[in-house]
Amino acid sequence: MATTAYEPNVVLSTEQSNVVGTRPVRHDGPDKVTGRALYGADFQPADLLHGGILRSPHSHARIKSINTSRAEALPGVGGARPGDGIGPGLRICRSTPARGGCAA
Repeated sequence: MATTAYEPNVVLSTEQSNVVGTRPVRHDGPDKVTGRALYGADFQPADLLHGGILRSPHSHARIKSINTSRAEALPGVGGARPGDGIGPGLRICRSTPARGGCAA
């Protein structure tokens, strides 16, 4: 059996690093500690709509019809759409393409 001769470890740099082993300067530290820091959840853009999906509580149920008039009548509701009205080219897939459903 032949043995393989390996090269000795190669030194890539002879300069000392001034970052490794030191503590980072945290410029935002005082703002976070005092509560002045702003996060994404702190912003409320005007006219922001929130969306949600209401699913059937019955698994494998066949939904015959959906009446969204009561949901649309609630104050602050921008609109309610059943799954078949989500837009052209979009649809709800009840099966994977491998099982024969929602093939493009």
